[in-house]
Amino acid sequence: MSETAPVVAVQTHGLTRYYGSLAALSGLDLTVHKGDLFGFIGSNGAGKTTTLRILATFLAPSAGSATILGHDVVKDADAVRRIIGYMPDFFGVYKDMEVTEYLDFFAACYRIPSAQRERTVNDVLELVGLSEKRGVLIGALSRGMQQRLGLARVLIHDPQVLLLDEPASGLDPRARIEVMEILRELRRLGKTIIISSHILSELETICNRVAIIEKGKLIYTGPVQGVRDQMAPGRVVWVRVGSDQQQAAALLKAHPEVAEVAVLDHQLKVTLVNHEVDHSIVAEVLVRGGAKLLEMREDELGLEEVFLRVTKGETQ
Repeated sequence: MSETAPVVAVQTHGLTRYYGSLAALSGLDLTVHKGDLFGFIGSNGAGKTTTLRILATFLAPSAGSATILGHDVVKDADAVRRIIGYMPDFFGVYKDMEVTEYLDFFAACYRIPSAQRERTVNDVLELVGLSEKRGVLIGALSRGMQQRLGLARVLIHDPQVLLLDEPASGLDPRARIEVMEILRELRRLGKTIIISSHILSELETICNRVAIIEKGKLIYTGPVQGVRDQMAPGRVVWVRVGSDQQQAAALLKAHPEVAEVAVLDHQLKVTLVNHEVDHSIVAEVLVRGGAKLLEMREDELGLEEVFLRVTKGETQ
């Protein structure tokens, strides 16, 4: 049986935005599938916030188009606003309001009937872990709790697509972990999420697909593993043997699927010719050749290292 094609949730074609003569975005083609937790990666000034503001209907593109669940962000902006939740990198809160008052206000803005508002507010507070803070003044909340309240506000009208610009910015490690856990839960609930962030190690653990942009241009889009495969010449396997290292290295070098072998710190660093070669071939060659294999582990590029390799650190 053939697999069902993924449903497109967000799509841009040739998306371009100029500020005077400066191109903040240059012909961005992006596809986000329904149910993705999509990481949007780029240095400051790369064009991430401009893209999200266009998708959120706050900024008109200079050229190109963008659709969210089939609705054009320019021609059908009202329909787009009903199905998205947008959280900017810096958002204001009314610090003299109680948590429930704040969320009830936004629920009324989205025309949620008054009879449903209390239940809706309670549901989103439970989702973001703020049920115990219902009657607390917003100004008394920590920065991490205010970020979670911002997420609750975004969720108040049950949007299908979330656009989150640096939602963990400025948070301490525990608060960041809590926010990322909420995002995992939202994806389990079927939300499509685009998240921009500089905390690449956390995007690596939660996102199924990513896009990397620099100077307004798309460098890569696809699975997280795909960008690693694209940047690394081949799988790298580290091996420790209990027999002669040089003999083990010679065995591996003679195999056609091994590109390079180096002896480093009492270990063998084995680079295979490409990512299609299964790393088990290393163990097979050594054991057949009589070497005593003690340990073997595959070395993976982290997303931060990939990002540094694929970008030049340039801004407009």
